[in-house]
Amino acid sequence: MLSIQGLAAKYGSCQALFDVDLEVKRGEVIGLIGRNGMGRTTVINCLFGLLKPAAGTISFDGQQLNGLAPHRVGRLGLSLVPEGRQIFPTLTVEENLLATAKRTDASSWTLDKIYELFPRLKERRSNLGTQLSGGEQQMLAIGRALMTNPRLLVLDEATEGLAPIVRAEIWSVLARLKEEGLTMIVVDKNTKALLRLSDRNFILDKGVTVWKGSSPELAARPELIAQYVGV
Repeated sequence: MLSIQGLAAKYGSCQALFDVDLEVKRGEVIGLIGRNGMGRTTVINCLFGLLKPAAGTISFDGQQLNGLAPHRVGRLGLSLVPEGRQIFPTLTVEENLLATAKRTDASSWTLDKIYELFPRLKERRSNLGTQLSGGEQQMLAIGRALMTNPRLLVLDEATEGLAPIVRAEIWSVLARLKEEGLTMIVVDKNTKALLRLSDRNFILDKGVTVWKGSSPELAARPELIAQYVGV
């Protein structure tokens, strides 16, 4: 479904990516792993047209994404739950969800389906974005992304800064989405939880893909996690 080959990218004169390769098959959950500053968010920025690659190719279902504007990338079926949530603060919960709604067929995500997935959002449907807790904002960010009815959902720091009980709820929801066949790329510092969800993983270090393999393979090599993720 998604192929990234030889991706390089710069912020001005500072090169952030040197050689990133990543592939995602339909229905897979991919973990994108690495320390802060190693290039994970930069890969996402390039994927969504927020940063123009300096080299390499990005293709989605055979269509080149290089140079496409973010709204055109979104129309192809990619949706992002960004780091920091970035919900619309002056809109209500329901307005946030409806702002991105896109119906595709009878199985499309609707308000009722989002509220069933996140009952807390239904309780808070009339509250403004600024009146939500961090966990509620993350639920809303995921719900907003699902309302676009994506073919590929990308989550950047899926559970960062959340209370343990909320993190558990988010992981449970992602497991349900996986069971329903949604293709996902997940960035998260909680490697143990991520490996329980992901099928395969790619480790980035200093803007380069340094390892790729299945979750059982990575779980069997704790030295890799310590080297590239541990403090």
